[in-house]
Amino acid sequence: MSNQLNIAVIGAGIVGLCTAKKLQDQGFSVTLFDQQGIAQKCSKGNAGHFATEQVFPLAQASLLAKIPSMLFNKNGPLKIEWRYLHHALPWFWKFIANMRSAKLAANTQALKALNSSALLAYKSLLGGKDFADLITLNGSLLTFEDTPRHDINKLYQKYKRQGIAVKWLSGKAIYSLEPSLNKRIRNALLFTDVGHSVDPYALCQHIFTRFRDAGGQFKQQGIGAINTIEDAVTLTCSKGASTEFDKVIVCTGAWSKQLSQQLGFNVPLDTERGYHAMIKKQTSLSRPVASAERQFIITPMSSGLRVAGTVEFAGLDAPENHQRTKVLLQHANALLPCIDDTPPSETWMGCRPSLPDSLPVIGRSPHHRNVYFGFGHQHLGLTQGAITAELLAQLCNSEAPSLDLTPYRIDRF
Repeated sequence: MSNQLNIAVIGAGIVGLCTAKKLQDQGFSVTLFDQQGIAQKCSKGNAGHFATEQVFPLAQASLLAKIPSMLFNKNGPLKIEWRYLHHALPWFWKFIANMRSAKLAANTQALKALNSSALLAYKSLLGGKDFADLITLNGSLLTFEDTPRHDINKLYQKYKRQGIAVKWLSGKAIYSLEPSLNKRIRNALLFTDVGHSVDPYALCQHIFTRFRDAGGQFKQQGIGAINTIEDAVTLTCSKGASTEFDKVIVCTGAWSKQLSQQLGFNVPLDTERGYHAMIKKQTSLSRPVASAERQFIITPMSSGLRVAGTVEFAGLDAPENHQRTKVLLQHANALLPCIDDTPPSETWMGCRPSLPDSLPVIGRSPHHRNVYFGFGHQHLGLTQGAITAELLAQLCNSEAPSLDLTPYRIDRF
């Protein structure tokens, strides 16, 4: 099958890679652009967690009372660089506006719609064998040390009402599943239909290799401008050269704001900077383990343990804050005593592309017939990469999308 159209995908993170491969599979001629190379940002250093259980937006009223203690606790999960605060305030006002009950309910359903199809979309994209080789379906644990049982029950029932496959474990049931965990963990929620990658970067490279071997083109160039005419789109790279395409898809993550503004959209996109530390120590841990109180996650990977998390608002260009990594390591040692202050083999910081309603932008530009968007996936870029690609491919094929894309439109703000 050949659709004879040339499509440019800007951004070679997991969303752009999945989109390029899906379009190629549909018969389009696809050129992938990225100034940094393949999967060099969040897609390289994420927690490797296909977090399909995370259907609740971050903008919840219950968070308001916790923010002061989170900000002033140096070991807490949230940090705002005070010099950046005035830049972040408009984002936070919109974030608070999304806490209204009607907004929260609608945004929850929109997240659930994407997540419920996420792993099936990866299976379709990768094929059964590669899916089984690259994605481990062993569930994940959300652990509790001091949280009262009635609060855990509220959360448990909240997941159950959304149809999330979850089991409540206590005491010995936790340690029979993950014996290396600290015995201070009294309760845990086991999400049974969740997956993880033992090497997210290798997953990205695998998708790219299949794309390249099937004739896909990659250009390590940044895009400085998008110019639209009736039947085509011209991309001007950062070095000045221009190339014409039939369609263009913007998948540039936290760097999507500038291109969106060029096209007339003032998108309230900011970055929640996240960190990880790699610990080269093999343990019996067999699935991602998150802490409800400490707000971080440990994922077993092929090269050891990846300790990931925290949210930092400091913009795209601020240097890595090594104190955030130290906090992660302290929490990891508390949950996994066998780590025993093992020094990290690697530390990393990445910029999550975040919108105030926790929803991505997916869809066609309402003002440009040949421009499409797939960015802003916040903490769920890995999870939603393949389903985003599937929806964008349907649009490029002039098919009715399998999900209602109204909640993800770029002009919703």
